[in-house]
Amino acid sequence: MRLINSPGSDSLAGKKVRLLDSKGQEVAIVPFSVAVTNADSEGLDLVELAPDAKPPVVRIMDYGKFIYEKKKQQKDARKKQMNNNQVKELKFHVNIHDHDFQTKLKHASEFVAKGYKLKITLQFRAREMAHPELGDALMERIIETLGETVTIEAKPKLMGRNMSMQLSPGSKKA
Repeated sequence: MRLINSPGSDSLAGKKVRLLDSKGQEVAIVPFSVAVTNADSEGLDLVELAPDAKPPVVRIMDYGKFIYEKKKQQKDARKKQMNNNQVKELKFHVNIHDHDFQTKLKHASEFVAKGYKLKITLQFRAREMAHPELGDALMERIIETLGETVTIEAKPKLMGRNMSMQLSPGSKKA
């Protein structure tokens, strides 16, 4: 895709081109000079879309606006891709109070809404290790509370004094 400014400065001078208007609708097959005149009368640019087509395809558009929107889309795509790779970790203890639990889950919901993956870590202290079923119950409570907003990537596993699981945004599968 390239910008064409004047009829004399291009290899299309004297050739016929397929002209598309600013909305993308085909106008007709016209001489190149007519296409440039139409673009000038609308105050827009003439952009060559398909130089290898027979006849070449040109479109009347605001080239600066087009480039700006294209860069903006690429930036948004890059931002989404970066968020998908980042993992946010939330740490809990077995004897967590209800208000603290609700606060941490509120943060978890915000992270999921922004597209981050979550790592939920449950830390056992001292004699809490004798009751891993309390940890399982807390992990189930977390999954139930977050509901349909998450997918379980890695089920809860006990490793040493920590139990952890991995969640990602999306519908529940497990």
